[in-house]
Amino acid sequence: MPYIAHDGIETCYAEQGEGPPIVLIHGAEADHGMFDRLVPHLATHWRCIAYDQRDSGGTRNGPAEYQIEQLADDAAGFIAALSLPRAHIFGTSLGSVIAQHLAVRHPQRVDRLVLSSAIRAGQVMADFAPETAARLAILRADPVANAKALAAHFFPGAFLRDHPGLFASLRSPRTPDQAARRAGLLRRRYTLDIGTILNPTLVLVGAEDGLIPPAHSLSIADEIPRAERSVLEGVGHIGSAQAPAVTAQLLASFLGEGGNHT
Repeated sequence: MPYIAHDGIETCYAEQGEGPPIVLIHGAEADHGMFDRLVPHLATHWRCIAYDQRDSGGTRNGPAEYQIEQLADDAAGFIAALSLPRAHIFGTSLGSVIAQHLAVRHPQRVDRLVLSSAIRAGQVMADFAPETAARLAILRADPVANAKALAAHFFPGAFLRDHPGLFASLRSPRTPDQAARRAGLLRRRYTLDIGTILNPTLVLVGAEDGLIPPAHSLSIADEIPRAERSVLEGVGHIGSAQAPAVTAQLLASFLGEGGNHT
C-alpha cells in the first residue's frame, strides 16, 4: 500500500476509482479497511481515498500524544500532500469528529461534508449516553472475551447472525501504547463552533445505532447552517459496512454522481 509523508507522519492509504475525490475518515477502533465494503459502490463515480489515522493500520507516527485537532490537521496535510485543492469528506463515528474539526480549521480543503453515525464535536459519550459509555468501558477491558457484546453495539443482532466475523475484521490491531493514545481522544472535552461550517453537510444516521443515539447525531444538523439529514432504517452504527449499497446511493444523491459542487 502507498504512503505519503507529511508533517512528520507517514500516512498509509488505499485508493480506488476515478472522478472527484472523496476522503474517507474511519472510526476510533478501525482503520481504512472499514470502508472496504463501501468503496466498490463509490468507485464508479469518485476517486475514493481511505487512509489510516495515527496509531491505526499501516500509518507510522511517533510516540507523542495528540488530540483531535492534530488529527484534523493531519487530514488537511494529507489532502494537500495528494496535490488536491479540496475533497469531499466522509467521516464516521470518531471520524465524524475529525471531519467537523477539519471543516472548521481547514474549510478550504473541504468540498461537501458527510457526518455518519456522528458525535457532536466537543462532547464525549458520557455526556449523551452515560449508560452505554459505562458499559463499553467494562467490555473494552477485555475486548477478546467480550467481542460478541461489543459487536452488538455496532450492528443489529440479525445482521450479526448473518455476518458473525465482520465486526472483528473491522478492528485495527494496536499495541498497548497505541491503544492508550487512541483512548485518550475519546475522553477530552473541548469547544468547537460547528455553526461556522458553511459546507453543504449531510448527517447520516442508522436508525438502529446501538452506540450513538440517533437523536444525538441528528441534532448536529440543527447547528450547521447547510445541513441535511438522512436516516437508514434497520441499520446500526457502521452503515458503510452493513448497508454499503444504500449508503452509496444516498451519497450519490447528496454529492452528485461524477461532479463537484464547488
